[in-house]
Amino acid sequence: MLDLSSKNRGLEKRMLGRKHRSEKMFYYVKMDDLIPEDHPLRLIHRYVDLSFIRKKVAHLYSHTGRPSIDPEILLRMLLIGYLYGITSERRLCEDVKMHVGYRWFCRPLP
Repeated sequence: MLDLSSKNRGLEKRMLGRKHRSEKMFYYVKMDDLIPEDHPLRLIHRYVDLSFIRKKVAHLYSHTGRPSIDPEILLRMLLIGYLYGITSERRLCEDVKMHVGYRWFCRPLP
């Protein structure tokens, strides 16, 4: 049982450490600066144009209902899953959220 008597309180406070941060907690960075020039996803992005997919699948989408996921982004995500052996779509969505390289590759393009 934890003894919180007055003589032990001082000991607990000395044992309870706290690191004071001197550096900034937040930084302004561009994702583009974080991805190495020779990263495979950057090379695919540079040399493979996936914009054709929108025209190819436009007839498959309804004009009513909720907006869909951008088919080019979906294709990019599936390509990541194939290249990196991610077989679960749920896991793929989680990995894209966490991995900055995947997020950079799947960002909306103008």
